[in-house]
Amino acid sequence: MPNSLTGGQVPPLTLDTVGLVDRSLGNAGTSGSAPVLEEGKMDPWALPQLKDTGQSWKELSVAGRVLRVATGFLKACGLLGSLYLFICSLDILSSAFQLLSSKVTGDIFKENVVLSNPVAGLVIGVLVTVLVQSSSTSSSIVVSMVASKLLTVQACVPIIMGVNVGTSITSTLVSMAQSGDRDEFRRAFGGSAVHGIFNWLTVLILLPLESAIALLERLSALTLGATSLQPGGHAPDILKVLTQPLTHLIVQLDTDEIASSATGNATNSSLIKQWCGTREVMTSGNSSDCGAAASGPCPERNGTAAVELLPCHHLFVGTTLTDLAVGFILLAASLLLLCTCLVLIVKLLNSVLRGRIAQAVRKVINADFPFPFSWLSGYLAILVGAGLTFVLQSSSVFTAAVVPLMGVGVISLERAYPLFLGSNIGTTTTALLAALASPADMLLSALQVALIHFFFNLAGILLWYVVPVLRLPIPLAKRFGDVTAKYRWVAIAYLLLSFLLLPLAAFGLSLAGSTVMAAVGGPLVGLVLLVILVNVLQRHRPAWLPRRLRSWAWLPLWLHSLEPWDRLVGRCCPCRVCSPPPAAAKEAHCYENPEVLASQQL
Repeated sequence: MPNSLTGGQVPPLTLDTVGLVDRSLGNAGTSGSAPVLEEGKMDPWALPQLKDTGQSWKELSVAGRVLRVATGFLKACGLLGSLYLFICSLDILSSAFQLLSSKVTGDIFKENVVLSNPVAGLVIGVLVTVLVQSSSTSSSIVVSMVASKLLTVQACVPIIMGVNVGTSITSTLVSMAQSGDRDEFRRAFGGSAVHGIFNWLTVLILLPLESAIALLERLSALTLGATSLQPGGHAPDILKVLTQPLTHLIVQLDTDEIASSATGNATNSSLIKQWCGTREVMTSGNSSDCGAAASGPCPERNGTAAVELLPCHHLFVGTTLTDLAVGFILLAASLLLLCTCLVLIVKLLNSVLRGRIAQAVRKVINADFPFPFSWLSGYLAILVGAGLTFVLQSSSVFTAAVVPLMGVGVISLERAYPLFLGSNIGTTTTALLAALASPADMLLSALQVALIHFFFNLAGILLWYVVPVLRLPIPLAKRFGDVTAKYRWVAIAYLLLSFLLLPLAAFGLSLAGSTVMAAVGGPLVGLVLLVILVNVLQRHRPAWLPRRLRSWAWLPLWLHSLEPWDRLVGRCCPCRVCSPPPAAAKEAHCYENPEVLASQQL
């Protein structure tokens, strides 16, 4: 501890000091201890020491060793099984959202007047990806519309940006499963937020550039002009091979019908697939010359080939329920399975990743190259994230698997950040290979859309990762994680505002026209930027500001503090998860801490 705490006059232990220690320790009893900073408080973002409270291997008897091996094997099987069911639940959740919103999605995409507004296109990309829970499906719809001449490449660029933003909602939902532990929730939600913050910051820079000079459109066109590609490639289908045996027994959707709903060729038929194949049946003429021993059609007569449709085998074949009813049933079932699997995964990770195992995994994932090549470690993490996403063929699955590991303290935020950036690149390479498998008449359009998606994420890496000083998503995510750890309802407010309410408001303004959107949105954006500038100056250069603006104390409390809002939420939702711990618990926790007892004159 610093010398200032041992000598001289020591200030009395106040409730503020207790709160500071409590925020630093969090749930130390369950997550372990974190390294101590020079000021005497503990860093809440430091990886905790996951101590193994059990006996060592040498101290166990033969029966104890057999029991430990069997228990570890069962835990590993349970972890893999929970992860498999979690991936399947994501697939079923995507099908449910497509059943609930496919017609609405098609109507949204067909509004060409609205799509001419870049902000409206961005919002539509976010909303559609949130609705269908699949960036691949949203990109496929955009490719089909561009190939059908219903959408120009210039209009699809903001939509692709919105698709990239909307896909980060999955990791945010996954982080909510760790809201029971304050420190775990801080790390998990900060990890999910860093992905969304990166996407939003990239959009804020590239969307105005694209509207002014069409940067991504021109760059993708130049790349296509410099290459000569032929159709025939195939996208990897590794993850689908593993999950389809289970998900296809539950429901199957007609992908052609989903794409046609966006291109304007939709029928009133159901999206639920009824027929999964055909079989040719040869029928012979009415001739009596064929003997009973004849094994095929009569050679003297011309046989006719009849095509027989083969029915699918899943739960909703031939159902009388509407697509809306089936969508609600699948939505409820998939959300229940998703939450159950997430809780099991977090519990099993906390049980398995202890002691030496946790230290070994953490050392491998967070390791750096020796000096002077330590800067290469982050770029290697980008390659690893891209490769794993390419193998899994889903960025949502990869990010959803990383977030719980961050919560339990295995992966640091600084290492998860390049992994997420690599995941963004990996999902675009999958789209590129899928575009190569397109028919010849759709090849160029599909490739240009995929290249726009790739260059968007590559430009984001160049902006927010190459220069260490500009890695703004990391400190912003830490700040956001600290706020949500103290006020957990902020996470729900962030989900509703970022992915639903604000996009809907912007979409509504876009329907009124560009003039109305500029008249309403312009002053609001200017006010937000002014508040951000004043906050930065208050922290770093307060002398540059007028005396009145050096603090927000002159404003009503509810305008510059979350405490009144927290009390309001506490009255509406009187639960311990939504509210900070009471002061009595803080004092008891502080007085029971030996480090505080040693440093304070009680």
